[in-house]
Parts: sequence; structure tokens; C-alpha cells
Amino acid sequence: MNSEKIKRGYKILSKEYGSQGWWPIIDTKSSLSVYDKRFPKRERSSEEKFEICIGAILTQNTSWQNVEKALINLKKNNLLSLSKLEKTDTKKIARLIKPSGYYNQKAKKVKELVKFLKSGKDISRENLLSVWGVGPETADSILLYAYNKPVFVIDAYTKRIMNRLGFGQEDYGALQELFMKNLPKDAVLYNEYHALMVRLAKDFCRTVPVCECCHLRTICKCNY
Repeated sequence: MNSEKIKRGYKILSKEYGSQGWWPIIDTKSSLSVYDKRFPKRERSSEEKFEICIGAILTQNTSWQNVEKALINLKKNNLLSLSKLEKTDTKKIARLIKPSGYYNQKAKKVKELVKFLKSGKDISRENLLSVWGVGPETADSILLYAYNKPVFVIDAYTKRIMNRLGFGQEDYGALQELFMKNLPKDAVLYNEYHALMVRLAKDFCRTVPVCECCHLRTICKCNY
């Protein structure tokens, strides 16, 4: 039953929304996120990978719109590179990423991640989780969106939707296992499905849900 509901959910959302082209890359000239429909089907450039890694830190406890502003600030100051951020004072980074919130803490996290990436250590989940400021969601976002590793990302949106679909208040690992056991091991699929869940949560499965318009209402147990 779990397998069928998870698979059906993807088919419904994919049909309704189409490809999400996530993770967006910032275009400095237009100051907008660029959603490339080829993502994640092509290999990311080293610059794109690094931008996603930094974005994964900045997106903690905030919206993408705020992350976008912070990334644009870094790009306009020519600092969105491993070598530049390594040499930049933490206080300056904090000022530039202020739109993302918790900027002093995030600036320190950025420096720690830069130190890790500079070390040349293997980009693995275990190694990422050893970095101060990197939790499961951030580590998995880096692995999936930057490096196309087949790891399903669980965030607050996913937890909310899965709870309302009748899977209960599962923890991160349990929910991740549900997806990864019941779907093919495919980074493209995981990428699109997670992005679709985020889209649904923003459109309909909100804190106060709009159930009558929700695309998953036929398989949902939510009684709002």
C-alpha cells in the first residue's frame, strides 16, 4: 500500500506540474533564479555545484526568495567561489548573506563547509555530516542537487504532506527510507519528486491546507 501511494503521488504531481528544473542557479545579470529544465539530467559545472552547496546552508530555516537575495549579494561581490570565500572575513560574509536570516551563524557554517570542500575529502553523507552546521537535510540536498547522488531529501514540506497522506509523524530517517525503498534508485526521480512535493506544499498543502484544490486529494487522509 505504501509503495503504491508513493508511486501514484509522483505520477499525479508530475502530470499536474511537469518538470521543476530544481535546483535553480542565480543569474546575476537578471538577479533571478534560472530554472534549467535539463537539470538534473546533465552534469553540473564545478561553479554550479559550489553555488548549490552554499545555497544548501543558506536555505536553512528560510525561504528560497531570501536565499536568492543572499546569493546575488555574494555573486555581485565576486565572492561565490571556494577560493574567495576561504579568504573572506566571516563578518563580511555575514553582512552579505543577511537576507537569509541567522546570518552570523550561517556565515560560520559557510566557512566550515568551505574548509571541508577545500580539504579534498570525499563528498559522502558521512563526511558532510561531520561538518559543523550540516545536518541530514543539508547534507542530502548537497548530495542530490549538486552531485546527483540518489538520496531523497526530507524537509518540513515533505513531512507535512506525508503526515496528511496517512504515514504518520515519522522521523527523517524513516520517511527517507519509505521513499528510497519504494522507488527506483534514481537521482533524477528523487530530485523531481522532492521538488514537486515542495511545490504542492506551497500551493495547497499549506499550514492551513486548501484540500478542495489539492492534486493529491484522492489519495489523502486529511480531513480539514
